[in-house]
Amino acid sequence: MSTPPLTLALADQLLRPAFGSRRSPDRVFDRIAVEAGEAKGDGRFVDDFRSLLGWWAKAENLTPVGWQSAQAFVRRHLANRARVRGLIAEHPEIEREPIDKPVFVVGLPRTATTVTHAVLSLSREHRSPLLWELLAPDLELPPRKRRKRVTAGRRMVQGTNLFAPRFRDIHPMAAEGPEECTFALPHALMPLSQALIPEYVAWYRERDFVEDYRYLKQVFQVLQYGRPRRRWILKSPLHLGNLDALHRVFPDATIVWCHRDPVTAVASFCSLIEHGMTVSTRPLDLHGIGATWFALLSRAMERGLRARAALPREALVDAPYSWLAAEPATGAPKLYAAVGARWGDAEAARLAGAVARPKGTRPHRYDLARYGLTRAEVETAFAQYNALRAEVDRA
Repeated sequence: MSTPPLTLALADQLLRPAFGSRRSPDRVFDRIAVEAGEAKGDGRFVDDFRSLLGWWAKAENLTPVGWQSAQAFVRRHLANRARVRGLIAEHPEIEREPIDKPVFVVGLPRTATTVTHAVLSLSREHRSPLLWELLAPDLELPPRKRRKRVTAGRRMVQGTNLFAPRFRDIHPMAAEGPEECTFALPHALMPLSQALIPEYVAWYRERDFVEDYRYLKQVFQVLQYGRPRRRWILKSPLHLGNLDALHRVFPDATIVWCHRDPVTAVASFCSLIEHGMTVSTRPLDLHGIGATWFALLSRAMERGLRARAALPREALVDAPYSWLAAEPATGAPKLYAAVGARWGDAEAARLAGAVARPKGTRPHRYDLARYGLTRAEVETAFAQYNALRAEVDRA
């Protein structure tokens, strides 16, 4: 990696006096927990985040900005959990809100899941969670409070773009745009995009995610309560390894599985992780990024293929990369038909904006070898998936 931006170097210097608190993560966590609040009966949930912060504090080459980011991540999830559970305690009818026939866009990262999500979000009959909503799920807010939440989301995006300028070229975000629902899923893999945390990887591999998806459903119920009911359009590549838990909680969900050559997808994603992680970890262990995420993604694919075999065929939609990446004008109507949605002139008129890259973004270049990986080992690990992909391309 090149030298970090001056703004990031200055931020690290400003935060260095507080960096020593990394040696006392329990004390830091206690303060965060008091600030965030705790819902009744949520002790286990809180303890899991205490463990995460402790492991994160020990991450190799963590920077002062990285330590502040770790605390912010934990604080956000604890505060959101307390708010969501508190709202449900106050309004029990929230849990009766139907989340009918949601669509989940999944697949390996960098397989056009983002553009697929954006295209499905074009319909006025669909509802996608916006980034600012996922950062702080709540009921309908008064205009002033809503503006404050949107502004907080914009600042988060601006901070990312300021500290990691190339990240915007790879995965542009907007506070008021559709975003991955894993921002609200508490025990996802997102911490591993900021630091290499082997203890969390081991913990994650043993976790039963059903309770996490039940909580995610509560988040959507809160966001729907008192508002017009529309079909939810949700997305995250990180759902791939938990399709069994997802289907158990959302049994009538449609799964849109995006497909692309895994050699390209893995290389592109490692590059994305590199550019994002440089904000929190320096110097970077590029081969560590490759080894960690190659293992996580290959495991997610194995689990996804196993869960896929048990899903009803009508619940699955396979979306080849060419549908939207190469031929959106013909691919978008196919996608809508496949999920049982109406494609009309209004959606067609807005399609170009949904698939266009933001102005000023630069081409994204990447190479497996940079991360200590080879084409042969990726193709071997994803051989079963490549057989499926060949079937999808022939269909």
